Amino acid sequence: MPKGYFLTIIGLICFFEGLPYFASPEKLKQFMARMTRLPDRALRILGGALMVLGLLLVYWGRRYAQ
Repeated sequence: MPKGYFLTIIGLICFFEGLPYFASPEKLKQFMARMTRLPDRALRILGGALMVLGLLLVYWGRRYAQ
């Protein structure tokens, strides 16, 4: 994989991760406070589902978007 492609992916991840902090920090704080009240099991299920979704999107993008 070319270095530029990897840096592009990392850059996009940083952009999308930072967007809520920039766009609406007060709502993000409220959301984070609600997240701390969720049980660990719910957070693990959510995290696992997001990881599977991410892998499916990567697979779909690599397989069909060429």
